Amino acid sequence: MMLSGAAKLAGVMGWPVAHSRSPRLHGFWLARYGIDGAYLPLPVRPENLEAALRSLPVLGFAGCNLTIPHKEAALALVDRLDPLAKRIGAINTVVVAPTGELTGSNTDVFGFRENLLSAAKTWRANAGPAVVIGAGGAARAALAVLAEGGAPEIRLVNRSRDRAEALARVFGPSVTVIDWEKRAAALDGASLLVNSTSLGMAGQPPLDLALDDLPREAIVTDMVYVPLETPLLREARRRGNLAVDGLGMLLHQGRPGFAAWFGVDPEVTATQREAVLATMRTP
Repeated sequence: MMLSGAAKLAGVMGWPVAHSRSPRLHGFWLARYGIDGAYLPLPVRPENLEAALRSLPVLGFAGCNLTIPHKEAALALVDRLDPLAKRIGAINTVVVAPTGELTGSNTDVFGFRENLLSAAKTWRANAGPAVVIGAGGAARAALAVLAEGGAPEIRLVNRSRDRAEALARVFGPSVTVIDWEKRAAALDGASLLVNSTSLGMAGQPPLDLALDDLPREAIVTDMVYVPLETPLLREARRRGNLAVDGLGMLLHQGRPGFAAWFGVDPEVTATQREAVLATMRTP
Protein backbone atom coordinates (compact mmCIF):
# COMPACT_ATOMS: atom_id res chain seq x y z
CA MET A 1 0.00 0.00 0.00
CA MET A 2 1.23 3.49 -0.85
CA LEU A 3 1.46 5.87 2.09
CA SER A 4 0.40 9.48 1.76
CA GLY A 5 1.72 12.46 3.67
CA ALA A 6 -1.34 12.15 5.92
CA ALA A 7 -0.65 8.53 6.88
CA LYS A 8 -1.44 7.58 10.48
CA LEU A 9 1.55 6.17 12.37
CA ALA A 10 1.98 3.78 15.29
CA GLY A 11 4.57 1.22 16.33
CA VAL A 12 6.02 -0.99 19.02
CA MET A 13 8.88 0.04 21.33
CA GLY A 14 11.16 -2.62 22.76
CA TRP A 15 14.80 -3.59 23.24
CA PRO A 16 15.30 -5.70 21.29
CA VAL A 17 12.19 -5.45 19.15
CA ALA A 18 12.96 -7.58 16.08
CA HIS A 19 11.21 -10.57 17.66
CA SER A 20 7.87 -8.76 17.96
CA ARG A 21 4.94 -10.11 15.93
CA SER A 22 3.03 -6.86 16.36
CA PRO A 23 4.14 -5.31 13.03
CA ARG A 24 2.78 -8.33 11.17
CA LEU A 25 -0.39 -8.29 13.28
CA HIS A 26 -1.17 -4.61 12.71
CA GLY A 27 0.13 -4.66 9.16
CA PHE A 28 -2.45 -7.32 8.33
CA TRP A 29 -5.27 -5.11 9.64
CA LEU A 30 -3.96 -2.01 7.86
CA ALA A 31 -3.99 -3.87 4.55
CA ARG A 32 -7.34 -5.54 5.17
CA TYR A 33 -9.14 -2.28 5.95
CA GLY A 34 -7.29 -0.22 3.33
CA ILE A 35 -5.99 2.26 5.90
CA ASP A 36 -3.47 4.91 4.95
CA GLY A 37 -1.09 4.16 7.79
CA ALA A 38 1.93 2.25 9.04
CA TYR A 39 2.93 0.32 12.16
CA LEU A 40 6.68 0.25 12.75
CA PRO A 41 9.17 -1.62 14.95
CA LEU A 42 10.87 0.97 17.17
CA PRO A 43 14.08 -0.27 18.81
CA VAL A 44 14.45 1.84 21.95
CA ARG A 45 17.09 1.31 24.61
CA PRO A 46 15.80 1.50 28.22
CA GLU A 47 17.72 4.71 28.92
CA ASN A 48 16.02 6.36 25.91
CA LEU A 49 12.45 5.33 26.71
CA GLU A 50 11.28 8.66 28.13
CA ALA A 51 12.71 10.62 25.21
CA ALA A 52 11.17 8.18 22.74
CA LEU A 53 7.72 8.41 24.31
CA ARG A 54 7.86 12.21 24.39
CA SER A 55 8.82 12.17 20.71
CA LEU A 56 5.59 10.42 19.68
CA PRO A 57 3.42 13.57 19.40
CA VAL A 58 6.33 15.56 17.93
CA LEU A 59 6.70 12.99 15.13
CA GLY A 60 2.96 12.73 14.53
CA PHE A 61 2.50 9.24 15.95
CA ALA A 62 -0.96 8.25 17.17
CA GLY A 63 0.63 6.00 19.80
CA CYS A 64 2.55 2.81 20.33
CA ASN A 65 2.73 -0.57 21.97
CA LEU A 66 5.36 -1.40 24.57
CA THR A 67 7.11 -4.71 24.93
CA ILE A 68 10.00 -6.03 27.04
CA PRO A 69 11.64 -4.34 28.93
CA HIS A 70 9.49 -1.19 28.89
CA LYS A 71 6.07 -2.22 30.24
CA GLU A 72 6.72 -1.35 33.88
CA ALA A 73 9.12 1.56 33.39
CA ALA A 74 6.59 3.41 31.22
CA LEU A 75 4.09 3.61 34.09
CA ALA A 76 5.84 6.68 35.48
CA LEU A 77 6.42 8.28 32.08
CA VAL A 78 2.89 8.75 30.72
CA ASP A 79 0.59 11.67 31.60
CA ARG A 80 -2.50 9.58 32.29
CA LEU A 81 -2.81 6.01 33.45
CA ASP A 82 -5.79 3.72 33.08
CA PRO A 83 -6.82 2.54 36.60
CA LEU A 84 -6.65 -1.11 35.56
CA ALA A 85 -3.12 -0.67 34.20
CA LYS A 86 -2.11 0.92 37.49
CA ARG A 87 -3.51 -2.05 39.36
CA ILE A 88 -1.70 -4.50 37.08
CA GLY A 89 1.55 -2.54 37.34
CA ALA A 90 2.38 -2.44 33.64
CA ILE A 91 1.23 -0.81 30.40
CA ASN A 92 1.51 -2.14 26.87
CA THR A 93 -0.41 0.53 24.93
CA VAL A 94 0.07 4.29 24.67
CA VAL A 95 -2.37 6.65 22.93
CA VAL A 96 -1.44 10.21 22.02
CA ALA A 97 -4.23 12.73 22.67
CA PRO A 98 -4.79 15.74 20.35
CA THR A 99 -3.16 17.82 23.09
CA GLY A 100 -0.04 15.65 22.97
CA GLU A 101 -0.72 13.98 26.31
CA LEU A 102 0.11 10.29 26.61
CA THR A 103 -2.39 7.83 28.07
CA GLY A 104 -1.19 4.38 29.11
CA SER A 105 -3.33 1.25 29.33
CA ASN A 106 -2.94 -2.51 29.55
CA THR A 107 -4.82 -4.46 26.88
CA ASP A 108 -3.59 -7.89 28.00
CA VAL A 109 -6.71 -8.08 30.17
CA PHE A 110 -8.93 -7.56 27.13
CA GLY A 111 -6.85 -10.04 25.13
CA PHE A 112 -7.05 -12.75 27.77
CA ARG A 113 -10.82 -12.40 28.15
CA GLU A 114 -11.56 -12.26 24.44
CA ASN A 115 -9.32 -15.24 23.69
CA LEU A 116 -11.26 -17.39 26.16
CA LEU A 117 -14.62 -16.16 24.86
CA SER A 118 -13.63 -16.83 21.24
CA ALA A 119 -12.96 -20.48 22.10
CA ALA A 120 -15.78 -20.96 24.62
CA LYS A 121 -18.51 -18.38 24.04
CA THR A 122 -20.38 -19.39 27.19
CA TRP A 123 -17.33 -19.07 29.45
CA ARG A 124 -17.79 -16.88 32.50
CA ALA A 125 -15.27 -16.05 35.20
CA ASN A 126 -17.82 -16.82 37.91
CA ALA A 127 -18.42 -20.36 36.63
CA GLY A 128 -16.23 -21.88 39.35
CA PRO A 129 -12.79 -21.92 40.92
CA ALA A 130 -9.83 -21.02 38.73
CA VAL A 131 -6.18 -22.02 39.03
CA VAL A 132 -3.47 -19.63 37.82
CA ILE A 133 0.10 -20.91 37.54
CA GLY A 134 2.70 -18.15 37.82
CA ALA A 135 2.90 -14.71 39.41
CA GLY A 136 4.44 -12.46 36.74
CA GLY A 137 2.97 -9.79 34.51
CA ALA A 138 0.90 -12.24 32.48
CA ALA A 139 -0.61 -13.66 35.66
CA ARG A 140 -1.73 -10.16 36.65
CA ALA A 141 -3.85 -9.91 33.49
CA ALA A 142 -5.53 -13.26 34.22
CA LEU A 143 -6.13 -12.34 37.85
CA ALA A 144 -7.70 -9.03 36.84
CA VAL A 145 -10.15 -10.76 34.50
CA LEU A 146 -11.06 -13.41 37.06
CA ALA A 147 -11.37 -11.06 40.03
CA GLU A 148 -13.45 -8.51 38.13
CA GLY A 149 -15.59 -11.30 36.68
CA GLY A 150 -16.53 -12.61 40.10
CA ALA A 151 -14.56 -15.86 40.24
CA PRO A 152 -15.57 -17.46 43.56
CA GLU A 153 -12.02 -18.65 44.21
CA ILE A 154 -8.71 -18.05 42.44
CA ARG A 155 -5.97 -20.48 43.41
CA LEU A 156 -2.63 -18.86 42.70
CA VAL A 157 0.33 -21.22 42.42
CA ASN A 158 3.93 -20.05 42.08
CA ARG A 159 7.38 -21.36 42.94
CA SER A 160 8.00 -18.22 45.02
CA ARG A 161 5.23 -18.02 47.60
CA ASP A 162 6.23 -14.48 48.61
CA ARG A 163 5.61 -13.19 45.09
CA ALA A 164 2.24 -14.94 44.93
CA GLU A 165 1.21 -13.47 48.28
CA ALA A 166 2.10 -9.99 47.05
CA LEU A 167 -0.24 -10.47 44.09
CA ALA A 168 -2.98 -11.84 46.33
CA ARG A 169 -2.90 -8.62 48.34
CA VAL A 170 -3.40 -6.63 45.13
CA PHE A 171 -6.34 -8.64 43.79
CA GLY A 172 -8.29 -9.30 46.95
CA PRO A 173 -9.72 -12.03 49.15
CA SER A 174 -10.85 -14.28 46.30
CA VAL A 175 -7.17 -15.14 45.66
CA THR A 176 -5.79 -18.06 47.67
CA VAL A 177 -2.06 -18.84 47.49
CA ILE A 178 -1.23 -22.53 47.05
CA ASP A 179 2.23 -23.98 47.68
CA TRP A 180 4.02 -25.20 44.55
CA GLU A 181 4.24 -28.72 45.96
CA LYS A 182 0.41 -28.85 46.14
CA ARG A 183 -0.21 -27.60 42.60
CA ALA A 184 -1.76 -30.86 41.34
CA ALA A 185 -4.24 -31.03 44.22
CA ALA A 186 -5.22 -27.40 43.56
CA LEU A 187 -6.90 -28.54 40.32
CA ASP A 188 -9.66 -30.41 42.16
CA GLY A 189 -13.03 -28.91 41.21
CA ALA A 190 -11.50 -26.14 39.06
CA SER A 191 -13.37 -24.78 36.04
CA LEU A 192 -10.33 -23.06 34.51
CA LEU A 193 -6.58 -23.70 34.49
CA VAL A 194 -4.24 -20.93 33.31
CA ASN A 195 -0.51 -21.28 32.69
CA SER A 196 0.98 -17.78 32.74
CA THR A 197 4.61 -18.93 33.03
CA SER A 198 7.15 -19.52 30.26
CA LEU A 199 7.24 -23.25 31.09
CA GLY A 200 6.37 -25.14 27.91
CA MET A 201 7.74 -22.42 25.64
CA ALA A 202 10.23 -23.43 22.99
CA GLY A 203 13.59 -23.83 24.68
CA GLN A 204 12.04 -24.11 28.15
CA PRO A 205 11.15 -27.24 30.14
CA PRO A 206 7.48 -28.24 30.14
CA LEU A 207 5.18 -27.36 33.02
CA ASP A 208 5.38 -30.24 35.48
CA LEU A 209 1.73 -30.59 36.42
CA ALA A 210 -0.36 -33.76 36.60
CA LEU A 211 -3.94 -33.13 35.44
CA ASP A 212 -5.52 -36.16 37.13
CA ASP A 213 -7.58 -34.05 39.54
CA LEU A 214 -8.76 -31.56 36.93
CA PRO A 215 -12.44 -32.01 35.94
CA ARG A 216 -12.92 -32.99 32.29
CA GLU A 217 -15.24 -30.04 31.70
CA ALA A 218 -12.59 -27.52 32.80
CA ILE A 219 -10.97 -25.19 30.27
CA VAL A 220 -7.17 -25.17 30.01
CA THR A 221 -5.42 -22.15 28.54
CA ASP A 222 -1.72 -21.49 28.06
CA MET A 223 -0.39 -17.98 27.46
CA VAL A 224 2.58 -19.49 25.65
CA TYR A 225 2.14 -19.48 21.86
CA VAL A 226 5.52 -20.76 20.68
CA PRO A 227 4.88 -23.63 20.22
CA LEU A 228 1.18 -23.20 19.55
CA GLU A 229 0.42 -26.52 21.26
CA THR A 230 2.42 -26.81 24.46
CA PRO A 231 2.79 -30.11 26.33
CA LEU A 232 0.15 -28.84 28.78
CA LEU A 233 -2.39 -28.21 26.01
CA ARG A 234 -1.56 -31.50 24.32
CA GLU A 235 -2.25 -33.41 27.53
CA ALA A 236 -5.43 -31.41 28.17
CA ARG A 237 -6.79 -32.26 24.71
CA ARG A 238 -5.82 -35.91 25.13
CA ARG A 239 -7.95 -36.22 28.24
CA GLY A 240 -10.89 -34.30 26.75
CA ASN A 241 -10.52 -30.79 28.18
CA LEU A 242 -11.10 -27.76 25.99
CA ALA A 243 -7.60 -26.35 25.31
CA VAL A 244 -7.07 -22.69 24.36
CA ASP A 245 -3.68 -21.61 22.97
CA GLY A 246 -2.02 -18.27 23.68
CA LEU A 247 -1.93 -16.88 20.14
CA GLY A 248 -5.48 -15.57 20.40
CA MET A 249 -4.52 -13.48 23.41
CA LEU A 250 -1.74 -11.87 21.37
CA LEU A 251 -4.13 -11.12 18.52
CA HIS A 252 -6.99 -9.77 20.62
CA GLN A 253 -4.82 -7.57 22.85
CA GLY A 254 -3.87 -5.60 19.74
CA ARG A 255 -7.46 -4.61 18.96
CA PRO A 256 -8.01 -1.68 21.41
CA GLY A 257 -4.78 0.05 20.39
CA PHE A 258 -5.48 -0.36 16.68
CA ALA A 259 -8.98 1.08 17.17
CA ALA A 260 -7.60 4.10 19.02
CA TRP A 261 -4.80 4.81 16.53
CA PHE A 262 -6.45 3.99 13.20
CA GLY A 263 -10.18 4.43 13.90
CA VAL A 264 -11.30 0.86 13.09
CA ASP A 265 -12.18 -1.88 15.59
CA PRO A 266 -10.51 -4.82 13.82
CA GLU A 267 -11.66 -8.42 13.67
CA VAL A 268 -9.46 -11.39 14.51
CA THR A 269 -9.76 -13.99 11.74
CA ALA A 270 -8.38 -17.43 10.90
CA THR A 271 -6.50 -15.89 7.96
CA GLN A 272 -4.80 -13.45 10.29
CA ARG A 273 -3.85 -16.23 12.71
CA GLU A 274 -2.20 -18.05 9.84
CA ALA A 275 -0.33 -14.91 8.74
CA VAL A 276 1.11 -14.44 12.23
CA LEU A 277 1.85 -18.15 12.56
CA ALA A 278 3.84 -17.98 9.34
CA THR A 279 6.28 -15.59 11.04
CA MET A 280 6.88 -18.18 13.74
CA ARG A 281 7.79 -20.83 11.18
CA THR A 282 10.39 -18.59 9.54
CA PRO A 283 13.90 -19.46 10.80
